Amino acid sequence: MQTSETIHPDMMEATVPNRRWTPGRLGAAVEPQKGIYVIQAEFAQILLQPVSDAIVRIKLLLDPGKAFDREDLNSTIAVQQEAFVPVYSELKETNDVYRLFLPELTVELNKTTAQIDFYTQQGELIASQEEIYSSNRGEYVCRNRMEAESHIYGLGEKTGFLDKKGEKYDMWNSDVFDPHVPEIEALYVSIPFLVHFQPGKTSYGLFLDNPGRTSFDMRTQPDAYTFQVNAGTIDYYFIPGPGLPDVLRKYSGLTGTMDIPPAWAIGYHQSRYSYMNEEEVMSIARTFKEKRIPCDVIYLDIHYMDEYRVFTFDPVRFPNPRRMIEQLQEMGIRIVPIVDPGVKKDPEYGPYQDGVQHDYFCKKLEGDLFIGDVWPGASAFPDYTEEKVRDWWGEQHRYYTESGIQGIWNDMNEPAVFNTTKTMDLDVVHGNDGTPKSHRELHNLYGMLMSMATQQGLRKQLGGERPFVLTRAGYAGIQKYAATWTGDNRSFWEHLAMSIPMVLNLGLSGQPFAGPDIGGFAHHTSPELLARWTQAGAFFPYCRNHSVLESIRQEPWAFGEQIEDICRTYIRLRYRFMPYLYTQFHQAHTTGMPVMRPLVLEYPDDRKVYEMCDQFLVGSDLLFAPILRPHTESRSVYLPAGEWIDYWTGERYSGGQHILAYAPIERMPMYLKAGALIAELADDEAWKPEMSAQSAIELVVYAGSAGTTSTGQWYEDDARTYAYEEGSYNLLDTKMSFNQGDIVLAGTYRVRKLPLLREQLQLRIKWLAYAPERVTLTTSDGTEELEALGGSWSYDADAQELKLQLPNTHDAFEVVVTSAGTVS
Repeated sequence: MQTSETIHPDMMEATVPNRRWTPGRLGAAVEPQKGIYVIQAEFAQILLQPVSDAIVRIKLLLDPGKAFDREDLNSTIAVQQEAFVPVYSELKETNDVYRLFLPELTVELNKTTAQIDFYTQQGELIASQEEIYSSNRGEYVCRNRMEAESHIYGLGEKTGFLDKKGEKYDMWNSDVFDPHVPEIEALYVSIPFLVHFQPGKTSYGLFLDNPGRTSFDMRTQPDAYTFQVNAGTIDYYFIPGPGLPDVLRKYSGLTGTMDIPPAWAIGYHQSRYSYMNEEEVMSIARTFKEKRIPCDVIYLDIHYMDEYRVFTFDPVRFPNPRRMIEQLQEMGIRIVPIVDPGVKKDPEYGPYQDGVQHDYFCKKLEGDLFIGDVWPGASAFPDYTEEKVRDWWGEQHRYYTESGIQGIWNDMNEPAVFNTTKTMDLDVVHGNDGTPKSHRELHNLYGMLMSMATQQGLRKQLGGERPFVLTRAGYAGIQKYAATWTGDNRSFWEHLAMSIPMVLNLGLSGQPFAGPDIGGFAHHTSPELLARWTQAGAFFPYCRNHSVLESIRQEPWAFGEQIEDICRTYIRLRYRFMPYLYTQFHQAHTTGMPVMRPLVLEYPDDRKVYEMCDQFLVGSDLLFAPILRPHTESRSVYLPAGEWIDYWTGERYSGGQHILAYAPIERMPMYLKAGALIAELADDEAWKPEMSAQSAIELVVYAGSAGTTSTGQWYEDDARTYAYEEGSYNLLDTKMSFNQGDIVLAGTYRVRKLPLLREQLQLRIKWLAYAPERVTLTTSDGTEELEALGGSWSYDADAQELKLQLPNTHDAFEVVVTSAGTVS
């Protein structure tokens, strides 16, 4: 039977087109306060705010008659206020345009069309915002020029390939258990930051700071992309390069860089939904030790809780969590429990009582609590937009930290709700520290603010130790508070392949600490898929094996000795490279450069790498080409400019070519840049999360060919506290020259304020084809034979390796290795 609902107007084709609104012709310009410019248009105002020498903020003020006030400068918590620095600026007017001059950027606004063009100081056109318009329902859109050779990167956590040109995505944090396919437009993490790259021209970034639903469309128009906001207004930051690394550095200065994580957090992690009780957790830990597979973390999923109440342990399954945590810590393993935002509606449950009594939970405008169903059933949700609520939430974690826990896993924090919309009602009103806004306007901030509260609470409680937070949901700036994983993927080969561009684009969006669930979360992995995924996953920044309860087991030993040996080899290889990885995390902290990098980031002049996402770099010196299809024993690998060395065989290849790599199941193609200096563990069995003298570290140089030079870096701190923020760390810069007959390695400690951990430096030069005749060491005291200064060296002709021990007593040194032959 049909009813009147059948002819509801929303179910019928619209016959009246949406009216297009534009700001209209530009009129007068004012400078209401120093360095802030407001240009009046017929139907709006355009605010120009210089942020730094090269970054400018463009904001559409919707009321043309409103007088400027300080609230017009409000931004979200994603933007660091310290990013705004005093900068020279000048606005000049002609008959046709306004021009805003900054030291490194010129912004030109056309008075008739309101088109905005961005130029370098030298006059190169970087970008054009050709039009800004709206429907009569307040959905504001900007159309920007896109060229035939444009490439689009970033945009946070998205499926599909590396280059996002030709795609369309929504920014709306969503709980997506199924499906994770290229056409899905929204996942858990929304970072509205687009990176535009065009060969030979200035790259730029565009950060749209709007945490409501927004969209980026690079598909509909061949010569333009658009971005749209559905609530609030257009508010974006234009960030010119000139290069991609410059864009990332400047964007990271705007939204912040990650803290250096504790070393244990970048080890191997093991999880399952769920390890059901204390006996199972301890059995898993003992098996890792018995099988000599390193593991730093075991996770507890939702079954550890008492009826899914956060800040509880089930008294039957986990009767003595403190004792269990202590026993695991003695084994070098930490526990990370899951914590969701939903607080069970239970008048006898302390956190719910406290939240209601102090008005900490989200409400409707009329004053009713928002109650939504999640794992515990009917639940209330903290309003993390309020600082007092974040402080309260952080303090709740004392329940965990007093038991020895140092890391927390935030899940379901989009927020996910078991209702028709799958999230919080859009008419919930958040307090927002005195500036109330609806959930429709702030949705994408919720997960980040939860992780912010968690991280800040842990930091207060851990007595100087660094915490670790993992989150499923986030927004721009999430890197300051948490690592992210790519959510509920599947045990499909396609998802292994897709995890590479997903994590690469997260890195290009300012989030360097990310990775997928190794082996796949849902469905059933296979022995070969687990082996290949572990090989690749061992070199993702975040490294965790995780699977759903009803799936086949996928711990590293689940499929017999052959697969176990492969998993062990690559997990231990991650630990061997841990000092190098840790150095890359330091670079991410200081520069915003991702740990895991697409080749285009390092080789922007090489047209072959602009869309390449089936291989990746870690730092600039390690290249990995995983096997991404079943029953495959060889693959094409592209080696960019320079000389590359096969990690397994030592074979050398000239760059700029494809090679066919042999890859039986026990081997993933791996290459090192010739001349690279890689800080490695001398003995990966002796790994300690604190990189102390107990963890012997050696600097391994992979010899370059004669006539080449290279540079390297090694960073170390205490690996667990925030003392590095006070300058307590060592940073060694190296430069190597490979000449006819000798190798010169110069080292300089740029910073050397960490208490001396080792009296000698261990160096190893690999793939050195000729035996040295002598080794000399030059310091501020002069030049002597290495042995005369208390050092030593030895050469293994079969392995083609030179081992050296240098006295670690000077801030600068130079080692010269002289050979009777020629450096190959």
